[in-house]
Amino acid sequence: MDQQANTIALTEGKGGIIGIKAGMTQVYDEDGNSIAVSVISLEPNVVTQIKTKATNGYNAVQVGFMPRKEGKTNKPEAGHSKKASATGFYHFQEFRMPDNAKLEGLNVGQVLSSDFIKEGDLVDLTSVSKGKGFQGGVKRFHMHGGNKTHGASVNHRSLGSIGNRADPGKCFKNKKMPGQMGNARVTIQNTKVIKIDTENKLMLVHGSIPGPKSGIVSVRKAVKGMRG
Repeated sequence: MDQQANTIALTEGKGGIIGIKAGMTQVYDEDGNSIAVSVISLEPNVVTQIKTKATNGYNAVQVGFMPRKEGKTNKPEAGHSKKASATGFYHFQEFRMPDNAKLEGLNVGQVLSSDFIKEGDLVDLTSVSKGKGFQGGVKRFHMHGGNKTHGASVNHRSLGSIGNRADPGKCFKNKKMPGQMGNARVTIQNTKVIKIDTENKLMLVHGSIPGPKSGIVSVRKAVKGMRG
């Protein structure tokens, strides 16, 4: 893939960047305190499409992440990626921009830069949590369960009564019950950036990130937080 040498830094309030969760480790601050950090590998983010309010009804920048080898993609995706001088990507993501955003400096095929994020900034991290399959209420919602004695038999992990009397005569919607656990889009807000290794293209953030290793993580400037 012929990536252009020039990079575009997204300014504050103009979207974000995608990385890969590489694992967890610990670093030490100036006082010698241990800080648990998650490592995000900042792989190249290539602009594949620029949407404008005049053409698409809203402003957005679509990026491609993790390039595919030639012949490993279908024709529609290959045609879409050809404009960015690429054969295809494993992951596409769109970053919505404000209505007054100036997109003249962005071109299809350019590589986004993470320079808009500095050490000490607060960021919002979005990823997909680990899927745990179909689980009961005790594991899914930490319910107490029933008695394990006095004739309870093997029914001690049941929810108990879930209905009502003749009025209203039904179970209300959104009641906590067994179902799919995990495999959901989760956002961790106001996470502090501990260190940025520009040479190795790594970002260290405080605490944990949902999802497994090698999972895709979306990094945006914090919406609610302030730089600190």
